[in-house]
Amino acid sequence: MKNERVRHLTEAFRRQRILVVGDVMLDKYLHGSVDRISPEAPVPVVRVTRERQVPGGAANVAGNVVALGGEAVIAGLVGEDAAGRDLMALMAAQGISTEAVRTVKGLQTTVKMRVVADRQQVVRVDWDTDPKFPQADVDAFCERVSKQIESCTGVIIEDYSKGIVRQEVMDAVLSAAKKKGIPVGLDPKDNLNLRIKGITVATPNYKEAHLCAGLPAAPPPPGSPLEDATLRQAAGLLLTLWEPEQLLITLGSNGMYLVAPLCEPRVIPTRAREVFDVSGAGDTVIATCVTALAAGASFDEAAVLGNNAAGVVVGKLGTATCSPAELLAAVEANER
Repeated sequence: MKNERVRHLTEAFRRQRILVVGDVMLDKYLHGSVDRISPEAPVPVVRVTRERQVPGGAANVAGNVVALGGEAVIAGLVGEDAAGRDLMALMAAQGISTEAVRTVKGLQTTVKMRVVADRQQVVRVDWDTDPKFPQADVDAFCERVSKQIESCTGVIIEDYSKGIVRQEVMDAVLSAAKKKGIPVGLDPKDNLNLRIKGITVATPNYKEAHLCAGLPAAPPPPGSPLEDATLRQAAGLLLTLWEPEQLLITLGSNGMYLVAPLCEPRVIPTRAREVFDVSGAGDTVIATCVTALAAGASFDEAAVLGNNAAGVVVGKLGTATCSPAELLAAVEANER
């Protein structure tokens, strides 16, 4: 991409209002160092020197939209607990609009705590929510989502299999977005039963693409992704099942696999120079792609920008975002 085109699109990011619908969570980090093994068990003893917490899951996607210069509205569910209050405060501090978040009595806010020693993640501890929500809460949530879409230029559906991305929500999003004529992106998990025909772009990773296509999620074979027969099969099945305008399968260090109806698959090589942490890279891809599409980018341009943005965040430790300046610098560096 030409630098002038990247600048034009990143300038247009500031005029986009993106609704992010999905599973919000609180990411906690305990940072420290290791200099001995526990006498109680063969595990390292981490001496904690710093703690921090940031919005995670769908909230991290919204944070990526804000970091890119856009306006983000988050639609999700939190509990009436300390984690929920902390998450709401952190999102507001990042400039994310929380007016579409619904607080549900009795719900435990999802928390993921990572223990990091000397830039290496040692263990992750999760507090997961019960994915069963009262129908009244689901109906009220769908109403909020539909209303928010009236003032948005794009929608992202972020599924972490915590329960809120379900058929009623999907129907509400697709119906309202179709009336508005705006792009809808889906970052799926492993829900095989959702009917999502009419989606603009879907960005599963390698494992998710196979699971959603009903295929075994075996590790990718060595060699070029274009020679991966099961990947081609999974992509073909998803094109038939979902009927997206574009399917973008993220492949980690192997880049991205792009395929559209009646088009041969293509691969965009990875843009990461040094990888410290892949946490949230998929969040960055979907945030960048949908914001770019809303700003007038072509599918190819959106994919290139998403790939470069992901290359930026994996070079950082922990849940991270990419700024317009970092994105432009990454594109310039990779074009040389």
